[in-house]
Amino acid sequence: METVIIVIHLMIVIALVGAVLIQKSEGGALGIGGGGGFMSSRGTANVLTRTTGFLAAGFFATSLLLGVLASSHRGERPSSILDKAPAAAGAPATPGAAPAPAPGAGQGGVLDQLMQQQQQRGPAAPANPQ
Repeated sequence: METVIIVIHLMIVIALVGAVLIQKSEGGALGIGGGGGFMSSRGTANVLTRTTGFLAAGFFATSLLLGVLASSHRGERPSSILDKAPAAAGAPATPGAAPAPAPGAGQGGVLDQLMQQQQQRGPAAPANPQ
């Protein structure tokens, strides 16, 4: 349900940006705009203004609906993509084996682990031996 509303929300956003960019510039803040062109008639401006209004109302409605749906899941424990991260490359594949310690548990950060791996491999061979 949420995915469908998010897709509709994104389509409304793209259409809203397009409708705003098509409209004729009347502010003249940069000294551009105005003039003629295929969007110079009064009727087209009314259609674009109404379209922008309807798209803005749709954007507002889908934003509120997504907010209500997000607040309805507050009773659940929030999930994180880090909780679902795959096991490290050096982790044992057998289910009964002890899991690898967390990165912050005495082993340092990611850079420290990379340095340890590099030291275990030994010095790298030169790319072009002479």
